[in-house]
Amino acid sequence: MKRQPSSLAKKIAAYKRGQRGEAIAAFYLRLKGYRILAHRYKTPVGEIDLVAASRSRIAFVEVKSRRHKLDLEWSVGARQQHRIRRAALYWLARHQTGNEQFCLDVILLGPRQFPTHLVNAFPHIL
Repeated sequence: MKRQPSSLAKKIAAYKRGQRGEAIAAFYLRLKGYRILAHRYKTPVGEIDLVAASRSRIAFVEVKSRRHKLDLEWSVGARQQHRIRRAALYWLARHQTGNEQFCLDVILLGPRQFPTHLVNAFPHIL
């Protein structure tokens, strides 16, 4: 009889998948000319996976990895968008900025596919 993994083992596996996905996304952004300003930026109101800068643009990036390609596009709901927005505003309040544009991007990582970068995925939020 095969033993089911414990909930702790599942959480650890999900955490490692998340770290791996964020590392891939950071590498992908660097290839596109972005500088990574923060990785897993934790705030009292939420966490931002990546904060990246390119020219006069700062992107707050949510990274989503899914086992099934169809699940990717529905993976950032309204509640999560609100959490990312609050965390982005927290970051902005604590960092000196010039005339940069700010946006929320999403990088989708699916099985056996190149990363998909949704630039300014939620224009109505920031």
